[in-house]
Amino acid sequence: MTFVKYLLKKFIPAFLGSLMFFAMVLELVDILMNLWSFIAEKVPFTGVLYVMLLYLPKSISFALPISVLFASAYTLSDLYAKNELTVIFASGLPLFMFTLPILIFSIFLTFLSFWFEDRVVVPTYAKKVEVQNEFLNVVESKNADSVVVLSENSRVIYKADFYDDAKKRLTGLYILVRDDEKRLQSVIRANSAYWQTDKWAIVDYTCYNYDGSTFRIGKNIGDIVLNEPPESFQKVVVSVETISVEEARTYINYLRRAGLPTNEAMSVYYKKYSFPAVLFIVVFLSIGLSGKTRKNVLIVSLVLCALATVLFYVTQMITMLFAKFGYIPPLVGAWFPVVLFTFLSVVLLKFSRT
Repeated sequence: MTFVKYLLKKFIPAFLGSLMFFAMVLELVDILMNLWSFIAEKVPFTGVLYVMLLYLPKSISFALPISVLFASAYTLSDLYAKNELTVIFASGLPLFMFTLPILIFSIFLTFLSFWFEDRVVVPTYAKKVEVQNEFLNVVESKNADSVVVLSENSRVIYKADFYDDAKKRLTGLYILVRDDEKRLQSVIRANSAYWQTDKWAIVDYTCYNYDGSTFRIGKNIGDIVLNEPPESFQKVVVSVETISVEEARTYINYLRRAGLPTNEAMSVYYKKYSFPAVLFIVVFLSIGLSGKTRKNVLIVSLVLCALATVLFYVTQMITMLFAKFGYIPPLVGAWFPVVLFTFLSVVLLKFSRT
């Protein structure tokens, strides 16, 4: 118990201090990147502070891995440099058992990081972007191209080449109408369509009615009601990485219902669960890599740990790309780097100096 208290007494202050430092640096970088825009738009000081406050959770999220890495590498390197670990090893306590409290703490941080990212970072960062765009008068275009919309329980399918939100106009429009059993009834081809209060008015159209074997050209669209609201056609850029787990699950279900590719969305969804494990990985790596040299222990340990962490990120980037393009399953793309580097950490720990 004495060793546990001593280790945590050295580790936790280093972790909290580095977390505050790196979070502050990230806050300053974000403000400096937008400083001239704030000045040009005469954003009040209180508005800038509000933006900084909303960005703070994101800064903490970014700073967590590097803070844990620095704290663990610094703590162990300092113990190696002062020969305190030699005394501990001489007492019969192995390195793994001595550093187990840090590993348990990193596992706790992993679960806490997942909750913090999903419940705090996602909504506050979305609000930060919204408020900042309002201050800077940034208006995102809602025009969209290659739009596909399913309406009325997938009975009516709209496919448009382009949607002009200002004019509420669809161009290059195809409309597929199906019955309750999803059997094709009609295909409407129109040059354009305009929104009129509560329905679409299609211009220069041709209606093809399907009788089960052949298509016949019809003179009108009959009782087909085209009342899907214009908001359904607006450009919506959804990044699974910037939404909550529940929202991501809903979005993926929508992609499946619409018959759209889900590989990228699924891999990023699984990454939401696997990425917090980087906190455990960097601690495990630092334990195995610390003390590899007797000179410049702290610098060498930090460099080795940083290189190993960069290698982890690169590996994850490659596997995520493979998952995106369907070469490997999304679950493998998200979790393979975690499993690989956990195994490497065990090997490094086995051959570490004790």
